[in-house]
Amino acid sequence: MISRLAEYPLIRVVRREILRIASSNVLLFSTLLGPIAVFLIIQWMFSVGVVRDLPITVVDLDQSSASRQIIRMIEANPVANVRYRAPSMKEAQQLMNKGKTDGIILIPADLGRDLLKGQAPEINLFINNTNLVKGGMIKSGLYKTIGTISAGIKLQMYVRDGANEHQAFEKVLPVSLDQHILFNPFGNYAYFLSLGLLPVMLTVFTFLGSVYALGIELKDGTAGELMDTANHNILTVITGKFFPYTAIYFLNAMVMNLILFKAQGTPINGSLAIILISELMMIVSYQALAVLFLNVTANLRLSLSLGSAYTMMALSFSGLTFPSMAMPLLARVFAYIFPYTTWLKIFLSQSLRGEPSYETLAPLGILTLYFLTGVLAFPGIKKKMTDPLCWGKD
Repeated sequence: MISRLAEYPLIRVVRREILRIASSNVLLFSTLLGPIAVFLIIQWMFSVGVVRDLPITVVDLDQSSASRQIIRMIEANPVANVRYRAPSMKEAQQLMNKGKTDGIILIPADLGRDLLKGQAPEINLFINNTNLVKGGMIKSGLYKTIGTISAGIKLQMYVRDGANEHQAFEKVLPVSLDQHILFNPFGNYAYFLSLGLLPVMLTVFTFLGSVYALGIELKDGTAGELMDTANHNILTVITGKFFPYTAIYFLNAMVMNLILFKAQGTPINGSLAIILISELMMIVSYQALAVLFLNVTANLRLSLSLGSAYTMMALSFSGLTFPSMAMPLLARVFAYIFPYTTWLKIFLSQSLRGEPSYETLAPLGILTLYFLTGVLAFPGIKKKMTDPLCWGKD
């Protein structure tokens, strides 16, 4: 029974491909070593999760007990680390120009005296906003600290003028904000940076590995042998050849899920089954599109070059690095040429947001369209794999 089963063309193609993977360093790296190594590196890079201890400089021109109390409160903020204390703004600016500090706090002279008089001194904050993440974190963190300091000073002034604590608090904060941060309440950057980068790297290896696995048959002139093995059935060729890679890349996706959900603690508020189905559909979609690229170019090197740009561009158009709603209409439409963009909607829906399962039907349907688009190239790639004139090209 087993020997008879081994004679089926599909089984012969699968067995042939497993042997090719085992004997090729390039295929071993693109399927197993590369993805796992990149996953672990990204996990290590963002293991802290939350931005802490950004270097800032304090210029204290007052040198009073009040200014020292303000500095202590700033140091208590986990975002900022008062690494330097400069005697003047000139020296503080030099530190910022050298990239040693990301923010400067200027405490004016006579701050303590103005506070005693009931006046409102001004504390200046200068932020290096070259890096929007660091600039935004310093701004929000120090604004909260300075706001707390200011509210405390006003509270003491109102109490000193005869108001009770309740009355003073209402004067300081007449309108309160009851803030509820949903889905990522701790501001964990790993929840969206790793969540974006790990799947992108999975798609890069999936797409380029699939292009190489099929394209090397054309380059080395073994496409005819492959077609003979499959009895010249292109569906058998593609299915049998890509099946081992589909299984391996899906296992890589399981490793990615372990990192995201177990190591980093990304919540699953929806259906894990839908997440797994969407990951499998994303993998086979990129494999089908790899066939399309090879059919269009009939050139392994060109397909790999175009595929590198195609897969990496997906992150920029996904809305993680820059909100998609702020992009021009053409860019928002262009984002839908990447299966990753559609898959990300499903993943966020079922992991962080916990949306109802039916909300994923439309994105799952779009992933199916990506796969069918690649299938349209099957007749064309069959012609190239049976035509010796298409063999031997880089």
